[in-house]
Amino acid sequence: SGVRVTYAAPACFSEYQGRVMPVDYHQQKQTSNLRLWWNGFRRRCPNCGEGVTLYQFLKVVDHCDQCQEPLGHIRADDFPPYVTILIVSHIVVPGILVLERNFHPSLAVHMAVWPLATLLLTAWFLPRVKGMILNHMWKLKLTGSERF
Repeated sequence: SGVRVTYAAPACFSEYQGRVMPVDYHQQKQTSNLRLWWNGFRRRCPNCGEGVTLYQFLKVVDHCDQCQEPLGHIRADDFPPYVTILIVSHIVVPGILVLERNFHPSLAVHMAVWPLATLLLTAWFLPRVKGMILNHMWKLKLTGSERF
């Protein structure tokens, strides 16, 4: 008793959440970056463009429900919020400046409009930006756990 048998995965396999998976589960289709980003913006699979990549707002699915491409191992971490902040701030700040310069509204109008606009724009852009980044990471075969 006490004999322990271990299984070493071959080089063509990687371990993800305790499961051994082929590294290239499917051959990646040659897709242009524009098509890949458009699929990401629509929150669609980078491989087939049909299945969804996110559920519950920002959680990545384990695999595409259409082509079974594994996606759950890709972690974008903090990059999508940074890009979203950059995009939203480039929309909101010019809006504030144009409104103030042309119409001179009261501070109450600014306080009613801009926090709400910022919140709505962030909620709309964040999953789309995350989809674009996930799709680009998929194409580059990045998982988010690379060490430099």
